[in-house]
Amino acid sequence: VALDRAVPGVVVDLRYRGTDNFVGEPIDGYLSDRCYITAEAARALGRVQHELAHAGLGLKVFDAYRPQRAVDHFVRWAEDLDDTRMKARYYPDVDKRHLFRDGYIAARSGHSRGSTVDLTIVSLDTVEPLELDMGTSWDYFGPKSWPASLEVTPQQRANRMLLQALMIKHGFRPLAEEWWHFTLEDEPFPETYFDFPIE
Repeated sequence: VALDRAVPGVVVDLRYRGTDNFVGEPIDGYLSDRCYITAEAARALGRVQHELAHAGLGLKVFDAYRPQRAVDHFVRWAEDLDDTRMKARYYPDVDKRHLFRDGYIAARSGHSRGSTVDLTIVSLDTVEPLELDMGTSWDYFGPKSWPASLEVTPQQRANRMLLQALMIKHGFRPLAEEWWHFTLEDEPFPETYFDFPIE
């Protein structure tokens, strides 16, 4: 389903559609700004969004369903060791040669199954939704992005734990290395990696 239609009020910032991502260019398969996710995951996100709304907060989604062709694009990029144009912003302390070894890039992604989402919390008390400070940007490669990292401030950890607690409460499983990444526990397509483009 289209996330913005299934979960009213959610902010979508599909970063792989543009150039502000770790590759530095639009990613294969992202042909529109529409964000897709399984109906089951959308219903669970709707419950998180509803709970946050009571505090003047909401969800901002960076990525959900990801075509396999996009994952293939990441793999090709990771193999090109000369392309480091986004290193300073997204992986300053990680050697690009080690992205596969360290698990930052893989040939398959749970996103392609449709029930994994990358997201953060935003304050809705401003003219434009303002992201809560999580200590790193989305898709930052390094231990500082781990939800339990002590390299961030207590407030930043508290913001991460708020997001994690609500996502777990409503049926999502967190990832130990990325504060923004969650997969629906009871995902409907656990063995299927879809490749239809986002359009």
